[in-house]
Amino acid sequence: MNTPFRAMLFARKVHATHVRKYTGNPYADHLAEVAGIVATVPHDDAMIAAAWLHDCVEDCGVTLNDIDVNFGTVVAAMVSGLSDMETGNRAERKAASRARLSACSGRIQTIKCADLISNTSSIVMHDPKFAAVYLKEKRLLLDVLINADPNLLRLAREQAQEPKP
Repeated sequence: MNTPFRAMLFARKVHATHVRKYTGNPYADHLAEVAGIVATVPHDDAMIAAAWLHDCVEDCGVTLNDIDVNFGTVVAAMVSGLSDMETGNRAERKAASRARLSACSGRIQTIKCADLISNTSSIVMHDPKFAAVYLKEKRLLLDVLINADPNLLRLAREQAQEPKP
């Protein structure tokens, strides 16, 4: 079995009981969307695997060692770069996350752009009040993702603009 397929099976298993906050859809739908978005730009198998696994560590109690053992060091490093494990209040966590992601490879930044693209439309549609905070945070984050795929970065920036009244 190839690495992306194994990553999909693993992610679907560890996220089996999770649902999307606003829609109640299986959380795996989000993971599939992120992997699908990554697949539309230059990518490799490790990127697709990391796209499937990007929330396993922060949401499911999976360790980076588990990822390393099952999918290799390259995928584990990508998942590490994508995992929000910062502490502090929201502003401190978001600043630390931006600093971490600004130092990550273009491959990791590309996956993060895909994640933002997937999340943004749902948040804007279902929680306009929070969307104002979220979009401001995303614009700040996108400013540091300078090594991401330029097409995904452009799309993510378009989505992160303040809604027109």
